[in-house]
Amino acid sequence: MKWMISLLIMTALLASCESPLQAPAKESNDEQSSEDELDGNKQDSQGSSIDENKSNDTTSTQLLDQPKTVVDQLESPWDIVKNGEEFYITERAGTIVHFDGESAERQSLQLEREVASGQGEEGLLGMVLDPDDEEKAYIYHTYQTADGLFNRIVAIELDDRKWKETGVLVDEIPGGRIHDGGRLAIGPNGYLFATTGDAGNDQLSQDTDSLAGKILRMNLDGSIPDDQPFKGSLVYSYGHRNPQGLTWNENGELYSSEHGSSAYDEINHIEPGNNYGWPVIRGDETEKNMKAPTIHSGEETWAPSGSAFDDSGNLLVTGLAGQSLYRFDVESGNEEVLLENHGRLRDILVANGEIYVLTNNTDGRGNPDESDDLLLKIAE
Repeated sequence: MKWMISLLIMTALLASCESPLQAPAKESNDEQSSEDELDGNKQDSQGSSIDENKSNDTTSTQLLDQPKTVVDQLESPWDIVKNGEEFYITERAGTIVHFDGESAERQSLQLEREVASGQGEEGLLGMVLDPDDEEKAYIYHTYQTADGLFNRIVAIELDDRKWKETGVLVDEIPGGRIHDGGRLAIGPNGYLFATTGDAGNDQLSQDTDSLAGKILRMNLDGSIPDDQPFKGSLVYSYGHRNPQGLTWNENGELYSSEHGSSAYDEINHIEPGNNYGWPVIRGDETEKNMKAPTIHSGEETWAPSGSAFDDSGNLLVTGLAGQSLYRFDVESGNEEVLLENHGRLRDILVANGEIYVLTNNTDGRGNPDESDDLLLKIAE
């Protein structure tokens, strides 16, 4: 198979399937999130050009072979999902890239509220496919109103290579230029989970009446499950700053990766109703009725985003400022660097024993080259 695939951006496609894209502007703000830091330069990866710190010891040597490029020239990609041999990748400006194993194209997204992007961390973020229909999905995106930025979760359906909104599951999630959360995942029991950030207002994280700074759980129609920890609420856990990873181990236990403040990034074992402490505690600090992280980065930073368990039960997490793919043993806390030298890494997918990683160098915070951004396939 030919692995180096350029995105099809022909004039006809531009007219029929996508609107013009603009790279998000480089953010300038006073909030020193671990994701905000521009941490070093990307090193050139091998291969042909396209056609057109820490609380635990870290192994600094890359442990994986040089990855293969599956798709290049992505623009500020955020999430990757896979169905069979087909991939869908969200781009923050509001498009979805479809790759069928041979070629890739951008598909437009028609929504009742336009995607707001280009000012900070907001935009088209998470996506998850409907488990019963490969042409239906759910997305998380930011939108602008006269009252400011908000996020919402909507159902979409593919129609003639265009995605169209078919329903709203959750609306008016507090949003902002920073800390929008955005990850979606369907758990082992069929519920839809979503991460939300504190939107730059850390007091919202401790407010269980607010949807900000939370992990939410819902039925696939957006309704509230009967066994929620807070009756009549979508809130599943709270006290979060900006969680962006959601994944389950083989025992059905939920883990989340979360951006800390300047450092103290976190891996948390998520249980219903628990308070994970932000902004009251971080690192090894303790407080009554608050959960300290399972693993944290100490005074260094990973800026963790996507996460997935591998076939050996290890937790894999992508790092933005850390510019690495990390492997954690959540029982011992041991940590290794599996992949580096590709700049900022946004998301990870483990499927059928294969590992895929998204780079994120074109969002105004990285150092992109002419082929960025990339979907990479790596093998242990």
